[in-house]
Amino acid sequence: NNVIRNGGQIIWCDPNQASREKVLYDILNKTKSILVHPYNDERIIEGQGTVALELIEQCPEIEAIISPVSGGGLLGGTICTAKKINDKIKIYGAEPKEADDAFRSIKSGVIKANKSTNTICDGLRAQIGTLTFPIIKNYVADIFTIEEEEIIDSMRLIWETMKIIVEPSCAITLSAIIKNKKMFEGMKVGLIISGGNVDLDNLPWGN
Repeated sequence: NNVIRNGGQIIWCDPNQASREKVLYDILNKTKSILVHPYNDERIIEGQGTVALELIEQCPEIEAIISPVSGGGLLGGTICTAKKINDKIKIYGAEPKEADDAFRSIKSGVIKANKSTNTICDGLRAQIGTLTFPIIKNYVADIFTIEEEEIIDSMRLIWETMKIIVEPSCAITLSAIIKNKKMFEGMKVGLIISGGNVDLDNLPWGN
């Protein structure tokens, strides 16, 4: 709705990687436009890294950062920035168990496709990128996979206690730290909470 309000054109595709790419390249071929990939692009990775830069500037004593991971632009940028500033900072990714290609790719050492994208985290359904994967594989401390109910519980907790409208795709970082309390006990941990795209008519908890 916001895209329409601002005069943008919406072109629909099926919610899977193959359909996205087909529709995208049809448009590129038809319009002769230039692609700026949303995560598999060095400029995007660098831009995403400014989030970690601001976080560390405000909290220089930070010991760990948890970032959502999907295509890997935000996590890859976070890793590059944080490790450049302080190599001792541990960087973790948080990913839905229902779209866990990054987790499985890291464990296997090669890029694995998503088996499903049946997750409330509609911002975390993309395939990990060819540019972001090597960065994450070499430098991430770990990737936590999170169940759907855990994500919803964390989203609600943020809404209720912090009074911030956040989407599931970023509430997942809180889920990761709640799920791994013992690991982070006594540490100064930063959570990247990066978006508020929520359909208020379809909130994931009951009335």
